[in-house]
Amino acid sequence: MRFALYFGNRGFMPAELIEGAREDMVKAVTDAGYEYLIMDKDATRYGAVETRDEGRLYARWLKSHEGEYDGVILCQPIFIDENGAITALQDAGVPILMQAYPDEIGKMDFAHRRDAFCGKFSVTDVFEQYQVPYTVMAPHVVHPLSPAFARNLHDFAAVCRVVNGMKRFNIGCIGARTTAFKTVRFDEITLQRHGINVECFDLSELFELVRAKDDQDSAVLAKKERLENYTDFSKVPEEKKLMLAKISVVIDEYIETYHLDAIALRCWNEMETYLRVCPCVLLSELNDRGITASCEIDMCSAVTMRALQLATEGPAACLDWNNNYGDDPDKVILFHCGSTAQKLMAARGTVGSHKMFDKDDPGSGWGVNEGRIGAFPMTFSNCKTENGKLTIYVSEGEFTDDEIEDGYFGCGGVARIPDLQNKLLRLARGGFKHHTTVANGHVKWILEEAFRYYLGYDLVSIDG
Repeated sequence: MRFALYFGNRGFMPAELIEGAREDMVKAVTDAGYEYLIMDKDATRYGAVETRDEGRLYARWLKSHEGEYDGVILCQPIFIDENGAITALQDAGVPILMQAYPDEIGKMDFAHRRDAFCGKFSVTDVFEQYQVPYTVMAPHVVHPLSPAFARNLHDFAAVCRVVNGMKRFNIGCIGARTTAFKTVRFDEITLQRHGINVECFDLSELFELVRAKDDQDSAVLAKKERLENYTDFSKVPEEKKLMLAKISVVIDEYIETYHLDAIALRCWNEMETYLRVCPCVLLSELNDRGITASCEIDMCSAVTMRALQLATEGPAACLDWNNNYGDDPDKVILFHCGSTAQKLMAARGTVGSHKMFDKDDPGSGWGVNEGRIGAFPMTFSNCKTENGKLTIYVSEGEFTDDEIEDGYFGCGGVARIPDLQNKLLRLARGGFKHHTTVANGHVKWILEEAFRYYLGYDLVSIDG
């Protein structure tokens, strides 16, 4: 990740403070493990921007590096000129972090006083007037070399990942919506208006491509080995391993050919009926290696899974709001058959045969990766598409190490969510589906910042 650095100026303020700010910010960014772009110090007075002409110069410099930076850090060493700032950054096209230096007790004379505390408001006010999105964090003023700014920078980097990863991406819809599941309806045009391009594929084509694969195909054998190393495949019959490997290879080919960043798969019941396998473990493996994959053609869940993945830099999972946990009003069992990534599981999974399919059609359900979800802080989210709006919620909880009885089928975990009962009421009244999506880490603020200020989603609160 790379940040473009911007330094503001105002002629009558102490100019020597700008030189120190350039050194401080470069050190702060590199110490955090990020890269930076910085305009040459000789390009303007002190390498900072004050006037509109200097703002135009910075804008041209930024344009010459388009695509090379993920966000901009707007550094305010002093009470800077807002005209130069808006001229320089109104077309930046990426998230902008507003940072302002604190004043120091004992250095409040004219030679040292910064007044950036006040000046930050003049900059944010003008950016609001121009409707240029930006990010502000607490504390209002913060030194670049402080632990507080290091935390801000970490969170801002996550905001940049979400914004830049969500504003343009491709999602594959593999199969039609299952007839019984109107809950996963979605509006393709609404997604496109938010930069999410949908590519649709018929399952019949996938089936033909799978059947055309030879058992000894090198890609199939390599995929089979990959799956055997990924989780416990020891119980799976050899012919089922090969069929799962073929399906996985074909899905990978779709992803590569159409440059898909995410997929949603019609996972039942045609695959079980005609190919005699259940593709849960294939979705698990995709998510584990960083390719968002939801089941049951839940395209909206795939959207929030991708956002969670970008925010946390780890896999997300699509889960059912499935069971109460005894009498505890703040606990719920979140579950799916076996599509959860191994990185989110408490231990290595075991691939078995889906009990629901085996009940009426024995031998048709091989491919569920069963186990338990690990204990970790958790963010959960989902969305819907209605009337041209992408409406989304985000909240937080935690997965606990509470046990679920051995006879419980699939991959589940106990989540503790404060005020759960009222949140469930709001989800029901809000028209949200029986799925939610989860990831490891508390990233609610990061997602809401990206969704509300940069991506234009219709954000709703279920937290009361």
